[in-house]
Amino acid sequence: MTSAELTGGPNATFGSASQHAMKGPAEGEAAGMVAELRQENLRLRQQLQALTRDAEKNAAIFQRFHALELSLLHSGSLPELLERIVNRTREILGLDEVTLIIHDPEHEVRNLLATSGLEVPISPGVRLIDRPPSGNAAYGRLLGPWLGPFRDEHLELFRRDRRFGSVALLPLVAQGCLFGSLNLASADPDRYTRRHSSDFHCRLAGVAALCLQNVVDRERLVVDGYTDRLTRWKNRRYLDTRLPQEVARALRYGESLSCLILDVDHFKQINDRYGHPSGDAVLQEIAGRIKGHLRSSDLAVRFGGEEFVVFLIHANVEKAAAIGERIRHCIADTPFSVRGGLRLRVTISGGVAELKGGDSADDPAAIAAATLHRADTALYRAKSEGRNRIVCDDSS
Repeated sequence: MTSAELTGGPNATFGSASQHAMKGPAEGEAAGMVAELRQENLRLRQQLQALTRDAEKNAAIFQRFHALELSLLHSGSLPELLERIVNRTREILGLDEVTLIIHDPEHEVRNLLATSGLEVPISPGVRLIDRPPSGNAAYGRLLGPWLGPFRDEHLELFRRDRRFGSVALLPLVAQGCLFGSLNLASADPDRYTRRHSSDFHCRLAGVAALCLQNVVDRERLVVDGYTDRLTRWKNRRYLDTRLPQEVARALRYGESLSCLILDVDHFKQINDRYGHPSGDAVLQEIAGRIKGHLRSSDLAVRFGGEEFVVFLIHANVEKAAAIGERIRHCIADTPFSVRGGLRLRVTISGGVAELKGGDSADDPAAIAAATLHRADTALYRAKSEGRNRIVCDDSS
């Protein structure tokens, strides 16, 4: 072997240096790629974490809205639904104020609330209006959900003594027509902005509108079932439902409650002589005249045929008898017009009984029936004593 071969020779030494020189750039390139991959991996992990946080946040928001929607859908009555739309929305979504505006030009919602017979408080955030807010620009252009900063034009939709950071105005629409709005307010100016998605709020407004329409329709049917078609008074079925509640309340608070039963004298003769249409007209006018002497709090029903029953709230037997006398004079002193232009004089008889203070509150329905029976007995005496008079129950 030559000395060159033993020492590697000039070529061998040069070749080794060339190899090192070739490996240097490759290794640097690989190291750079590794660093880039690590950066990309870090970026992807951060992006994944952000997406996970967003997903968890959206899931939490969805759960809150879902709980709110279930609460509205499970409302059992109109008063309960109105209370939940305002108060539960504020509680579940963590808002500073929520108001509900409903157009009620015919006072239908007001009347349904008045006849519900349920002692459910209505939130002060509920506003029933005869017409849309006059000249309110924010409301006038409310064609869809509006999210953004609180402005002066929003004062009319909330309490005027408060200002907020941001608001969400959600239109309530039925059959393509705007009939109100659900208004959400937060002190946080970043809670609602123009860049926020309104998907959840659109759905909430749709559910609220649907629930309102359904419960109004349902309670309208209930009221119709409790209403006498001829006189538009409540009927005996309504009395059976409502009277035990009034009796229980009167006994619980030690308040006076009296029953006045009124019956038209010789009504069959009116039907026989002048015809049933004339008889119906007389009953309608009698109902109107009686109503003129009652308060809105009194419980008045057409009991059947020509008989009317009134439970007078906060009235003892003497006061009830005085009211009965005024009604009797109102009917007897002014003739009724019947078919053919005839003027017909009509009289009524009445019986009065007061809820007994010693009655037990254990069975309000039985106590109500007993009070009705005593008033009916007094009415029978009025008939037997010559009619056209009011007689009070004299039982001990």
